[in-house]
Amino acid sequence: MIETEQTIAIDAAIEGVWNYVQDMRGWASLMPGMREFSVLDADRSRWTLKIGIGGLIRTVNVLVHVDRWDEPERVDFSYKLEGDPVAGGGSYVASRKSALETEITLKVRVEGSGPMAPMWEAMGKPLLPRLAKSFAEQLKVEIEQAMTRSPPQAAHVTGTSSAFGGIGRMFKNFWRAMGGAA
Repeated sequence: MIETEQTIAIDAAIEGVWNYVQDMRGWASLMPGMREFSVLDADRSRWTLKIGIGGLIRTVNVLVHVDRWDEPERVDFSYKLEGDPVAGGGSYVASRKSALETEITLKVRVEGSGPMAPMWEAMGKPLLPRLAKSFAEQLKVEIEQAMTRSPPQAAHVTGTSSAFGGIGRMFKNFWRAMGGAA
């Protein structure tokens, strides 16, 4: 198992940050390699990503489940790749630092199983924190920009936008860093 935690300050009120993160279209718009996103119900979504692993480029489905909603401070989630021995979970925790500043902490845990798990963990352990930091920084930029413009248009998105699942981008970047481009 590998895990990381990233904390970043966002120049926006906690309510504005929540409005962005609860809308899955915003998260989906951040993801290169996103092919399709659909909300299955209020707590479950499916992310279809085209990823590269070494010389192999393939499409994966990530099932994300929101385990706990605690507006506007917390979301706990779990995920599983369909057809691959990878699962995990994490959380989004926000706290009001001032009327116009919010601190968010993103935690992510990746758990592989099977004979390749030790290799993926050894390769991923130093990369996951850097990828999470990059993701948190991009999320900050997107949220701050969203405070001054209309919501971004996402890749092909179906269903409603009430689930949390930004972990998909981190998967994309993780797999790309493991040796392939998507």
